[in-house]
Amino acid sequence: MHTDGGSRPNPGPGGWAAILWAPGWELELGGGAKDTTNNRMEMTAALAGLNALTMPSRVLIVTDSEYLFNGMTDWVTRWSRLGFRKKKGTLLNPGLWRTLAEAALAHDTSWAWTRGHSGATLNERCDVLAAEMIDASHGDELAPTHSSRCERAGAMPNIEGTRTAGIWLPA
Repeated sequence: MHTDGGSRPNPGPGGWAAILWAPGWELELGGGAKDTTNNRMEMTAALAGLNALTMPSRVLIVTDSEYLFNGMTDWVTRWSRLGFRKKKGTLLNPGLWRTLAEAALAHDTSWAWTRGHSGATLNERCDVLAAEMIDASHGDELAPTHSSRCERAGAMPNIEGTRTAGIWLPA
């Protein structure tokens, strides 16, 4: 799964996109919000992609957001132990972090970070879709949109140069 999100300006109207991919199959999802941040849209993209899975699945989530990648592979374990709070300062979006962590734990998830705007096909497509969702929202909340696509679904996308990690939360 590839995800992206953004807002223009930040904060402001936002959009997100997720592409679920398997050999011979592809699903694009997208949506937006009137008043949000780029980080909330990045998180919403991953959550929407996970929620679109109809059964427990093994899934690699590829994001160009270091905030989302680090949050789900490092910080969320500590936040979970603290009741989705930080020892110092305020944890932004605690409910969204908790919901995303719970959705990730319903699957065998691993996470990868890739540099944005580096030519990775599905990351670039997510970027375009998220921008379209920002433009389409005109300040209105958008429900997720779904459209199946198969023209690129031949071989696993190249994600060289990514950092990968799993997610572990205390029981």
